[in-house]
Amino acid sequence: MRKNLIRSARRSTADPGLGTTPSSPPGQGWRHARLTPSLAEVYRSIPVAGLPWWRKVLAFTGPGYLVAVGYMDPGNWATDLAGGSAFGYTLLSVILLSNLLAVLLQGLASRLGIVTGRDLAQACRDSYSRPTSVALWVICELAIAACDLAEVIGSAIALNLLFHIPLPWGIAITGLDVLLILLLQNSGFRMLEALVITLIATVGACFLFELLRARPDWNAVAHGFVPEGAILRDPHMLYIAVGILGATVMPHNLYLHSSIVQTRQYEETTAGKREAVRFAFIDSTIALTFALFINAAILIVASATFHTSGHGDVAEIQDAYRLLTPLLGGGASFVFALALLASGQNSTLTGTLAGQIVMEGFLQIRLRPWLRRLITRGLAIVPAMIVAIVAGSRGTAKLLLLSQVILSVQLSFAVIPLVQFTSDRAKMGAAVNAAWLRWLAYAAAAVIALLNGWLLWLVSHGAVS
Repeated sequence: MRKNLIRSARRSTADPGLGTTPSSPPGQGWRHARLTPSLAEVYRSIPVAGLPWWRKVLAFTGPGYLVAVGYMDPGNWATDLAGGSAFGYTLLSVILLSNLLAVLLQGLASRLGIVTGRDLAQACRDSYSRPTSVALWVICELAIAACDLAEVIGSAIALNLLFHIPLPWGIAITGLDVLLILLLQNSGFRMLEALVITLIATVGACFLFELLRARPDWNAVAHGFVPEGAILRDPHMLYIAVGILGATVMPHNLYLHSSIVQTRQYEETTAGKREAVRFAFIDSTIALTFALFINAAILIVASATFHTSGHGDVAEIQDAYRLLTPLLGGGASFVFALALLASGQNSTLTGTLAGQIVMEGFLQIRLRPWLRRLITRGLAIVPAMIVAIVAGSRGTAKLLLLSQVILSVQLSFAVIPLVQFTSDRAKMGAAVNAAWLRWLAYAAAAVIALLNGWLLWLVSHGAVS
C-alpha cells in the first residue's frame, strides 16, 4: 500500500496536465480542477480580512479546537486511565511526544487546506489511482468507525453514570447530535465552534478540580515527562503507549482540519495564504496545548489516585467512577462523569463532520446535509449498540483501548500522503515544506510506522492480547 502511494504521487507530480480552479489560476502538480469544497454550506463563511492583529487571531480561533476535541475523547480516557493506574507517571512522556507530533501534523494539514484549497481526501483522490484512493477511503472509514465507537460508548457510559440510563438507550440518545449540528450550522459555523470551546472548557475545569483533590507528587510528574527505555521493553506498556499515540494523533483529524480551515475568508494571494497558515498554526497549537493538559491530567489523576493506592488494574471508566469518591472525597465521581459526558458529546460532533468530509472528498458523493450526517452517525451507532447489548457495561475498556490501537495502526496511511503533498513544490508552490520540516515530518511518519510494526509483531507472537 505504501509503495503504491509513493508511485501514485510521483506519477501525479510529473503529470503536465494542469487543472484550473474556480478562484485561482492553473497550478502544477494537480491533475484536475479544484472540486467543490466539502462542507460547502460553511465554506469561506467567516470574514477575516482587514481586521487588526488581535481580532484576526480571534477570527481564526475555532478550527484548532474542533480538532483538539479528538485529542481528549473517551478513547483517550481509556488509554490514560489504563496507563496511569498500571504504570504510574511513566507514560506522560508518550502523551507529550504524541502532542508534539499532533502539533506538527495538524500544522501540515491546515497548510495543505489553505494553500491548495483542497482537503486531504480531495488531494488523495486527485493524486492517486482509483484503487489506491478507494483503499485509503476504506481505511479512513474504519478509523472513523473505531473512533466513533469510543465516543458513542463514552457518552453512553456518562449518561449511565449520571442518570442511570441503560447503555443501549444512551447510545441512541447520542444520535441526536446530528440534529444539533444541523441547527448550529444553520446559525453559522461560529456557533458550533463556540459550543465546542465551551465543552472543552468544561472538561478542563473538571480535571483541574480532580487534580486539586488528587494532590499528585509533582516531582514524580516532572520525571514522568522524561522518556524511559522500559516503554519499549515491556510489551504491555508498549501496547498502551501505542494506544495513547492512536488516541492522540487521530488520522481523521488530519482530514477534518484540512477542510475546516477553509471556513475562513482569507485572501487567496500568496501573502494572504501565508498569513492564514500562520494564524491557523497559532490556533491549533494553543488548542492542542489545552488537549495536552487534559490528557496529562487524566493520567496524573489515575496514577495519584489508583496506582499509589494499589488499584493498578483500573481500566474500566465505570471502575474509576466508583473509586474516585471513596479515594478523593465527595463530588469527585460526579465531576469525572460530567467531564466524560462533555468530552464524548464534543467528540461525536466533530467525528460526524469528519465522516462527511471523507465521504465527499474521496467519493464525491453529494447528499443533503442531514442525510450525509445520518449515514455517518449510523455507521457508529449500529456497532456500538451491538457491543452494548452483547457485552454490556463490562468489557468496554478493552474495546475502547483496542479502538485506539486500531487508530494508531491506520495513522500512517493518512500521515504519508499528507507529508508527500506538503513537501511537493509542484503542489504547494512557495508554501512547500522547508527541508528541515520535510525531514522532521518524514521522521515522525517513520516513528509512527515503526511503533505500529513493532506492536503488530508483538501481537502476532502472543506477547500481548
